[in-house]
Amino acid sequence: MPIRTKWTTEKSAETYALDMWGKDFFDISEKGEVRALLREGEDVHPVSMYEVIEGLRERGFELPLLLRFPDFLETRIRQLNETFRAAMTEVGFQGQYRGVYPIKVNQQDQVIEAITRFGRQYNYGLEAGSKAELIAALSYMHDPEAYIVCNGYKDDEFIDLALYANQLGLRCVLVIEMPEELPLILSRSEALGIDPMIGVRIKLTTESSGHWNDSGGERSVFGLTISQLVDLVDRLKAADRLDTLKLLHYHQGSQIPNIRSIREAASEAARVYVSLVKEGAPMGILDIGGGLAVDYDGSKTNFQASCNYSIREYCVDVIEAIMGVLNQEEVAHPTIISESGRAIVAHCSVLLFNVFEVTRFAPQTAPEKPAKEDPEMLRYLFHVYDNLNPKNIQEAYNDAVYYRQELINQFKTGIISMRERARGDHMFWNIVARIAKEAERAGRFCPPDLVDLGASLVDIYHVNFSVFQSLPDAWAIDQLFPIMPIHRLTEEPKSSGIMADITCDCDGKMDKFIDFHGVKRALPLHDLRENEDYVLGAFLVGAYQETLGDLHNLLGDTNVVSMRIEDGELFFEREQHGDSIADVLSYVEFDPKQLTENFRNLAERAVRHKRISPQQRRTIMRAFEEGLRSYTYFRD
Repeated sequence: MPIRTKWTTEKSAETYALDMWGKDFFDISEKGEVRALLREGEDVHPVSMYEVIEGLRERGFELPLLLRFPDFLETRIRQLNETFRAAMTEVGFQGQYRGVYPIKVNQQDQVIEAITRFGRQYNYGLEAGSKAELIAALSYMHDPEAYIVCNGYKDDEFIDLALYANQLGLRCVLVIEMPEELPLILSRSEALGIDPMIGVRIKLTTESSGHWNDSGGERSVFGLTISQLVDLVDRLKAADRLDTLKLLHYHQGSQIPNIRSIREAASEAARVYVSLVKEGAPMGILDIGGGLAVDYDGSKTNFQASCNYSIREYCVDVIEAIMGVLNQEEVAHPTIISESGRAIVAHCSVLLFNVFEVTRFAPQTAPEKPAKEDPEMLRYLFHVYDNLNPKNIQEAYNDAVYYRQELINQFKTGIISMRERARGDHMFWNIVARIAKEAERAGRFCPPDLVDLGASLVDIYHVNFSVFQSLPDAWAIDQLFPIMPIHRLTEEPKSSGIMADITCDCDGKMDKFIDFHGVKRALPLHDLRENEDYVLGAFLVGAYQETLGDLHNLLGDTNVVSMRIEDGELFFEREQHGDSIADVLSYVEFDPKQLTENFRNLAERAVRHKRISPQQRRTIMRAFEEGLRSYTYFRD
């Protein structure tokens, strides 16, 4: 009999790959709790997120809860900028690096404020794709050495704001996404008497991979083809405004997992940049767009939830690809801009949520032997169970499926009772559980029909959040996020489960999880304890999830708390209560006051018809009004 070794926090870190995707940001304490590694200067302060929850509950906050760590934004901005600088020095690149953060990736005020504050030492700018984002950028970005890159559709108001920003001493670049934008930019520039900084986005032929590869390449929605670019240059020359063309931009897509695609795109773009310089454009800036990936599963591969390169490899390869083309053509090295949003903000947010119930499919007790007077199919099913062995698992499975279907047919026609049908189901799932274990032991000798049988037995953990609101990419595009318990990590997780959210929607579930070898169909989890919360965390959710969330089932924004270390102590820097029911109803054009009045009329009619007393009406109205003020999520 194999010796059972003690479970350790190291085994938990390996099970959930925390030491791979969470390196430098999270670890596990000796007590078995996930800690955020917050920093104050050179000092690292590990903070237990489970203890944070307890402290926040005392302050009136409930789960689900989004924790933000502004420290992690600073760490990622520093890593990206200093790595680019070091790589430029290493290979002899003569230009500069000036990154910009795309506001669309996470538009929360606190995130933008922190990025501009931390990024100022690196002249780190912002990218705006709409008028609203440009207004936000102009409110925070006052560094004359940083860039504000304006992408997206542009009307005259958008263009005027960008031109006024230049007049105020900022570096605001209007990137032409479609040929029709050029005459509008030139006409507004002439009307206001302000010279524009013009950029142009091109469509590359280099193909990328990953979820978002269609946002780049020749079939992308935005950008100019080479023919359109030549026409643009001619039009600028004809207007005697070629001197305003300063920037070339391309975008491969988000989360590019393969470094080869990134290098090939940079080389192709550099060739276009050289051509524009030879056409007489002053240029000076090459914007390589986004694409720097986050290693969500820790595998360091070209899988779509990972990347087969480090930040250093990314920087060196981009610079070498660009420099190789420019040196060959004897063209001066430009300022390189990247729009790395996901890589900057993914780590800074963690969604914490509790489990309130578990539905089990694996039977917890063995079946009883049927009596002689029991239905024939029950006796047949028990015979399959009683005679099951490693050599007959395929035959046993086939027989069990047949006999169970016969039982179902007999129940539908009234031959057997509901209790007899339930006994048959209990026997069937016992058989399936035993076959699944034998199939797992068989390894590569397992019959093909039984390889995934264990997936039908995983438990369903009912969790207190909405996939659509808080993790929309997991639902929409099967994006994988690291998910794990944030406590009890000194205990072996003996169950396997998927997650169902509280939206009452068949798509409101999580049944794909990170794994070194692909995708796991179930997550190792612990059994629930009575009168104790079981809390899970979804990590690396800072990019897009807060921005894309909708109001499916009218579940609103979660509570949000930001924290940092101040004078060696944990300080809750900003707290924001999540949406109330009245808030989300108002978002979809209900008037909470009118709703209250309508309900009051209903209650008053009940008083008039003597269904309730006036005192009962007061109690019921109070419950309704408190409900409007209540949190939209499950409350224990």
